[in-house]
Amino acid sequence: MTLEETVKKILNAKVYEAARETPLDIAHNLSKRFNNQILIKREDLQPVFSFKIRGAYNRLANLTQAERDRGVICASAGNHAQGVAYSANLLKTRAVIVMPKTTPDIKVNAVRSHGGKYVKVVLHGDAFDEASAHSRILMEEQGLTYIHPFDDPDTIAGQGTVAREILHQHGRPMHAIFIPVGGGGLIAGMAAYVKYLNPEIRIVGVEFEESACLAAAMKAGERVILDQVGIFADGVAVAQIGAETWKICQHHVDEVITVTADEICAAVKDMFDDTRSVSEPSGALALAGVKKYIQREGTTDETYVAISSGANMNFDRLRYVAEQAEVGEQREALLAVTIPEKAGAFLAFCAVLGRRSVTEFNYRYDDDNDANIFVGVQVSGADEKNELVASLRAAEYPVVDLTDNEIAKAHIRHMVGGKSHHSVTEVLYRFEFPERPGALMNFLKKLGKRWSISLFHYRNHGAAYGRVLCAFQVPREDNAEFQQKLKELNYQHWNESENPVYRMFL
Repeated sequence: MTLEETVKKILNAKVYEAARETPLDIAHNLSKRFNNQILIKREDLQPVFSFKIRGAYNRLANLTQAERDRGVICASAGNHAQGVAYSANLLKTRAVIVMPKTTPDIKVNAVRSHGGKYVKVVLHGDAFDEASAHSRILMEEQGLTYIHPFDDPDTIAGQGTVAREILHQHGRPMHAIFIPVGGGGLIAGMAAYVKYLNPEIRIVGVEFEESACLAAAMKAGERVILDQVGIFADGVAVAQIGAETWKICQHHVDEVITVTADEICAAVKDMFDDTRSVSEPSGALALAGVKKYIQREGTTDETYVAISSGANMNFDRLRYVAEQAEVGEQREALLAVTIPEKAGAFLAFCAVLGRRSVTEFNYRYDDDNDANIFVGVQVSGADEKNELVASLRAAEYPVVDLTDNEIAKAHIRHMVGGKSHHSVTEVLYRFEFPERPGALMNFLKKLGKRWSISLFHYRNHGAAYGRVLCAFQVPREDNAEFQQKLKELNYQHWNESENPVYRMFL
């Protein structure tokens, strides 16, 4: 279709019987931080918490009566499945939705709930490819119409209504719209509409670096198939840009930015800070792209729109997102530092850190000369991290920067330690620290100068009290004095020396 024909389909799209016009909210905190006006298009507020309802409903609404009578089918493990189920229920159309057996129950139950009596969920295969292949077999056997998640003119037109709303809601100049890219349905529809009406607005696609199929196609000048696709941002985990979407994207997308998992996690946190919504990883892609673009270009006083495309977050992913958010924002430095193995060394090390907050500390005594510690420190950005590393080296501490080390972030931080060969006089205590400046130094001055610390684990969890596990080398004759110092410290504490987990692993 020509650009004009695509725009006509967008203007005639039948989406508002199912979808709603979502707000275009200003991100006050981010706008102030980056000295640009950043607006968020809240597609996470759709009935199925994703923009997918637009394309799915428009596709079903444009079926012939004969096609509706026979029914429809799709394969999806996520937002498209919910969009089709919701639309089929509204239009009273039989729908078969094939999902992998490994799909989380929360998503399967959501599809069944949205679809009611009109939707049948078929669980098949352990991966999406197996589910997709099975859906094609069922389509042929039952004469069903296949509802593609992105590569169809009616789906593209439905998604394009997002752009129509943005231009209507923000009549003032805007410089760029940032759009997440999977198969390309959303960016194709939006690019067609925006470039037809206002070609001066930049259209910027944003992709997860492990599923950047549009970036690869733009570079090659043709559609390519990625060898591997990362599934962290599962809503955009597509190996090849769609054929129909590519026809539009290759001419009307100005550029594609790729972002890392850490940058996505940081954007999820930013989205929460400004909207109090918890975005799924693919839903925060566009915002991550905005931040990266501003940092690259150094712009000020411009207006950018980011599409918050969905909020179907798996709850079990929140822990990982929270862990990585500060690293992705470059507000946490992760370091491996070697300090002398002697009483007071930990205190001297913290003195070099100054007033910076320690976000994590992992250590286990097993050498009489040196202690290798894994430490997280709150910083304001890359410059302060570099200053911190320089100051530690100036104090003659060997330092390794682990901030971008994937193994360290995903595994080593949880594995530091093990059993010690020097734990004969060791006692283990669990503490609750008040999360305030000076709490750690107070602890070390009361206890760390007198007795050697042989184990220490702490991670900031954003609560009022920090949880600390700490072991001391306390000879039996010092026990009364040690207990007195614990009373003077006045931190909540529990003796865990007989805990079976300690005995087994530490």
